Amino acid sequence: MTIILDGKKILDKTIEKVKNKVVNLSKKPGLAVILVGDDKPSKIYVKNKIIVSDKIGFFSKKILLPEKTTKEEFFNYLDNLNKDPNIHGIIIQYPLPDHLLPFTYQINEFINPLKDVDCFNPINVGKMFLAKQNDENIFFPCTAKGVIKILKEYKIDIQGKKAVVIGRNNFIGKPIFHMLINEDATVTLAHSKTKDLFSLTKEADILIVAVGKKNLIKKEAVKKGAIVIDVGINRDEKKLYGDVDYNDVFEKVKAITPVPGGIGPMTIVSLMENVLLAYELQN
Repeated sequence: MTIILDGKKILDKTIEKVKNKVVNLSKKPGLAVILVGDDKPSKIYVKNKIIVSDKIGFFSKKILLPEKTTKEEFFNYLDNLNKDPNIHGIIIQYPLPDHLLPFTYQINEFINPLKDVDCFNPINVGKMFLAKQNDENIFFPCTAKGVIKILKEYKIDIQGKKAVVIGRNNFIGKPIFHMLINEDATVTLAHSKTKDLFSLTKEADILIVAVGKKNLIKKEAVKKGAIVIDVGINRDEKKLYGDVDYNDVFEKVKAITPVPGGIGPMTIVSLMENVLLAYELQN
């Protein structure tokens, strides 16, 4: 019987766990979320993060900036948040408008590393790559951390398994690749230039797909009994789809994440844990 890896269930459990810790703190951990422009999916993501943050008892600050916000104005907002003692975690909702994209590295570098709960600052990225297994005192990128967490919550053994990660961006693919290595998996990182991709995916005990291509993975591309983690989010007018054709592969695999309800909630779980860690590191 195929196991549905339910991220929503873990989110609900984690909210209560973190909430119980926050109640006993002398000061509320603070989270600031910055959104530039009017991107509808981004607005939904920000709204969901703020809702969970408020449920836990964090101090939440949502900063909505106009599409035409200049580089100087943007950095000024970041500077104020870096200095604000009530804000312990800062996240920027990507994508940024086109005129700010060339400054992505400088923006991530400018965020105070102790408040960088998305783990995009180069200092935190370096710490992640040098981290020992299960290091609890550094930040890990939220989505990558959520992938590892859902595997562990469902007691899926990672050690020694053949894992294939499709997607090599800096925010998801590369961190997942590294974190799986830390868990003693044998990992292959595939991408748009990989030749004969499906010959790799058919050998994967654990397949993680994060490319943003609707229903890229069909049952012919997965190993019988594989664990499939679908990080992709693709929209049409009525519905969300993953990178994996969920209904097509369902009967063939041992476990799979749904879209929505799988890794999306796990990303928020990891963010809230990172905010609490940021508070602890700053106090």
